[in-house]
Amino acid sequence: MLDNLESSYDCANAGDDLHAIKRELAELRGSSAEDPESQLAINRLENQLLFIMNKCDINH
Repeated sequence: MLDNLESSYDCANAGDDLHAIKRELAELRGSSAEDPESQLAINRLENQLLFIMNKCDINH
């Protein structure tokens, strides 16, 4: 999970960052952890994916 995403995010890092976020998201979803802390982490990762994809104009 990236610590801080801002409007100055460098899209040159998008490929590596998206790959890392998707891998971490898959691990969390695969662990079947449904506690509030895990759900919060999943939501944050999903938001990071959407932010990068929107900022860098990346289609699904």
